[in-house]
Amino acid sequence: MLISSKHTRQIVDIYILRHGKAEDSPPEGGDASRRLTKKGSEEIVGIGLWMAAQDLEFDLIAASPLARAQETAAIIAGVLDCKKRPLSWDVLVPGSEPDAVCHEISRHAKSSAILLVGHEPLLSSLISRIISGNEDAGIAMTKGALAKIRDVSFTERPSGELHWLLTAKQMNFRK
Repeated sequence: MLISSKHTRQIVDIYILRHGKAEDSPPEGGDASRRLTKKGSEEIVGIGLWMAAQDLEFDLIAASPLARAQETAAIIAGVLDCKKRPLSWDVLVPGSEPDAVCHEISRHAKSSAILLVGHEPLLSSLISRIISGNEDAGIAMTKGALAKIRDVSFTERPSGELHWLLTAKQMNFRK
């Protein structure tokens, strides 16, 4: 995928967070309305506290419009006392293409740190696309996992370096 030349100078750190543990599909609500479980919410609070301890700040938080991703983003924004509310990006729904997400990121040229909250298998494919140029680099995002891809640029194609990939358990120091 080639990115428009007006966005070629952008270099950004991208943090990618999979939503927390969610309830089973409600009988009438379907997948989109699944909310975080109590344990899932508590785990995300712990991840937010870990982020705060690392002094992470985001210019932009964007999440899938599905309930569990929106809740995850809202919890993180609250724990980090973010001034801006998380945005809802349709390109982060399950089944979306990594290139569509990359295009949306490239539209936010003034951001230097972006947090994306979404679902599998999109997030693993997105990370793979950015770090290796294809969508199968063997990345796996468990619920509550967080990845940092640093120095992401959008020249001819998205590229960046996977700095770390942590599970919820590795970040969650709350007992």
